[in-house]
Amino acid sequence: MTLHGNLLSRRVRIRTTPANLGLLALVAAFTVAISGGCGRHILTDYRPLVNAGMSSTSIEQLKKLDFSDAETPQLVSAKRSGVTDYTCVTLVTDAHQHHHLFASADAVTSLAGAGFSEPQILQIASADKLDTLSGDAVTLRLIGLSDSTVQIVMQRRLQDQPTLSSAEIARLKNTGLTETQILQRINRGMDDTQADKEILARETARNHDNTGFVRIRGRRR
Repeated sequence: MTLHGNLLSRRVRIRTTPANLGLLALVAAFTVAISGGCGRHILTDYRPLVNAGMSSTSIEQLKKLDFSDAETPQLVSAKRSGVTDYTCVTLVTDAHQHHHLFASADAVTSLAGAGFSEPQILQIASADKLDTLSGDAVTLRLIGLSDSTVQIVMQRRLQDQPTLSSAEIARLKNTGLTETQILQRINRGMDDTQADKEILARETARNHDNTGFVRIRGRRR
């Protein structure tokens, strides 16, 4: 073997010693920690949150939650809908606890605009059902149900109990049932299939009542 070959062989052996491998692994782990952990907050632009009215204390709380850049516009939108810093931070916390980023600003904005309180919004968020329940919840408000009835319906949905969809509740109301009567059916566990049968029966009965024969008398010639 030539002198150059001996030196190359020795150089390779030095690079692959256990000590060097351990050092390389330590450097690699440190690099990953810097790029994937708190280091990414160095480049995060928090000015949109500041401009939306969020305090520096709340922003520091978001940093501790490993807040993502993609969540910034979501929180800006939620903040502009009128919710507090506490709710914004809690929304991110709940989303991360369910192993995903907060991306439900539209649902929060709709619920807030329909008059739902922040505790009610956070209750839905804690169950990770903002996107699935917000539309139905807003419709319940539009139907004109009282706050207590809306709360009962939402509680049943959050607990995965049988209940009526907002569309079926509206149809029942259109057949002439009062809110109290509808609530009685909800408390009995009526589902959409059962509601549909009652709606058809009530509509058939109503249509039958409106088809009575009326004899029109004319003047005799």
